[in-house]
Formats: sequence, structure tokens, C-alpha cells
Amino acid sequence: MALQEEFELQGNYLFKHRGVLPIAILLPGLVAYIIHIIDMQKSGNDAVDGPYHYFCLLITLLGFGIRIYTVGYAPDNTSGRNTKDQIADELNTSGIYSIVRHPLYAGNFFMWSGFALLTQTPLFILAFVFMYWVYYERIMFAEEQFLRRKFGTVYLRWAKKTPAFIPRFTKFKKPITTFKIIKVIKQEKTGFLLIFLLYFLFYEIGLCVMLKKISINFNFWFYAMVFGLVAYLLIKLSEKKIKVDPDGAAKLFSIDNNSPNAGR
Repeated sequence: MALQEEFELQGNYLFKHRGVLPIAILLPGLVAYIIHIIDMQKSGNDAVDGPYHYFCLLITLLGFGIRIYTVGYAPDNTSGRNTKDQIADELNTSGIYSIVRHPLYAGNFFMWSGFALLTQTPLFILAFVFMYWVYYERIMFAEEQFLRRKFGTVYLRWAKKTPAFIPRFTKFKKPITTFKIIKVIKQEKTGFLLIFLLYFLFYEIGLCVMLKKISINFNFWFYAMVFGLVAYLLIKLSEKKIKVDPDGAAKLFSIDNNSPNAGR
């Protein structure tokens, strides 16, 4: 099999299973985090650095903000969480897509970089960057092959002037669509919950390792986790009554099971 076809085949497979990547990051990351805390204790330094956790959270929220902006302005049947097949009813070229071709994956990189940085382990951080690059390089290749075949020269002209991953801010063009807050809430609710849940777990596990006992601290991380959980549950309950129409308005009907799609 030629390398081009092999890359596309691998990319389509990884696209369908890209939900596995967080597990591949979090589990080794948690181990690296615990090892770092133990090493810091042995050296007599502060093992759980509170301010540093806030810095990592800001990095993660930056990535989440990129996702919110991308999803909110993306037309329906583009930029979603589908895992079956590549779908794109139209080519996104305005808004954030005027400065970078894969904004969702750029956002994901910052989101998971925050967790990688929590470990304060240079070797793990480098391994994360390498794994992310290899993993998503193939997914992006497969997606671009799909878009190239579907949109032809229109795609080629856009791709020629738009970077794949590192934004070129001077090329920004105002979005041609309106921001759809209901679509964002519906599509990103799980990510919002996981951010605060995982930061809470990392912080509490770190304290348990450091203090050598299990305890729950009623601090910022606890209340942020509770807020994320309550928000998630409220949204899930309301989804039985909320349907998103093409212009993003909320209507009181049964939920639409056809979620907005396209992995870009």
C-alpha cells in the first residue's frame, strides 16, 4: 500500500477512535504526576503547587475557549463530535477557519497540554507532544483528503493560504454565521464537566499522596467540580425539551438525535 493511502487509512481509523486519546494521556499522566509529588517530598519541596494548578487550568480553558468559538460559529453538519464518517456539508473558510484549518484540534492540544503540564515531568510532556502530533497528523491528513475530493479547487485555494495548525491571525475574516450558544452548550457540556472533574481529581490525589491519607478538601477545585457536575446534569435534563434549529434558537420539543457533525 502506498504511503498516502496508508496514512489516510490510519487517519480514518484514528478519527473513529479519537476518544481513546484522553485515556492514553490521563493514565500515564496521573502516574507521572504521583511520581513527581513523591520526588518533591523527598527533596523537601512543596509537592502540590496550588498556583501552578491555576496556570495549567488557564491553558486548558484557553483550548476549551477555542473549541467554543469554533463550534459556536460553525455551520450545521460541520465541526462536531461524530466518530463514524467524515461529514462536511460545506467548507468552513470564515471566522477561525480563516486563520487555521484545524482549530478544534488546536483547541484540543491546549486543553490536554494543561493536564500534561500538571505532571511537571519534562519527559512526559515531550512524549505527550510527540504522541499528539503523530496521532492527529494522520487524522488531519485523512480529513483533508476527504475535503479535497469533495470541494476540489475551492479547498485547494483555501488550504494554500491557511495554515494547518499554527494560526495566522493577520488573515482573520469575520464569521459569516451567527454564534449558536445552544449548540455549544449541547455539544461541549461533557468537556466542561471533565475539565473541572479531572483537575479536582488530580489535586485531591496529589494531596492524598503527599499527606498519606484520603481526604476531601472544600476548596476552589471542589466547588468548581460541583458546579460543572450540576451544570451538566441540568443540561442533560433540559435536552429532553430543547431542540436546536438551523439558526440556533431553542424550541421546546423532543431532542434532535442528529447531532451537528464534522470532525474538523
